[in-house]
Amino acid sequence: MQIPKRKSEQNVRRAQTDTLMTREKYDQLVAELEKMEKKIQPRLAEEVLRLAQFGDFSENAAYQIAKGKLRGLNQRILNIKNLINHAEIIEPNENTERIQLGHEVTIDVHGETKKYRLLGFHETDPAAGIISTTSPLGASLLGKKVGDKVSILLANGKTMEFTIAKIV
Repeated sequence: MQIPKRKSEQNVRRAQTDTLMTREKYDQLVAELEKMEKKIQPRLAEEVLRLAQFGDFSENAAYQIAKGKLRGLNQRILNIKNLINHAEIIEPNENTERIQLGHEVTIDVHGETKKYRLLGFHETDPAAGIISTTSPLGASLLGKKVGDKVSILLANGKTMEFTIAKIV
């Protein structure tokens, strides 16, 4: 009998891989946090206090909206602090024998070449060719070397086959 995994267990496992990021992403998060704490949060808190003076809270729509914005901002601040506190910085790796986190990979799909860069979960941008190692494609690339043939099952049930052409 297989015991289903609880969502909390899945979240812990995912959180362990979600902490990987480049130095640039880390610095971007630190700057965003500073801006939110020093500029945006005080302004929103002031707005909430100002709107609270207009009477009954239950019928004060502007107050409720401002308070909701402040709550959302506070949650975002907590999330960024958590990311920063648990961040694992990806150091550039000169060893390009096998594909690792941080590498740029060129693959050959039936004569067409495509480039991807493998980064952490928070930096993914598939349109720009940046994929996470937790994605099906990213996971299938890890540990492979130039010349390896890879086959992955896509969400639509089809199989994608490609060859590793280059690792940078």
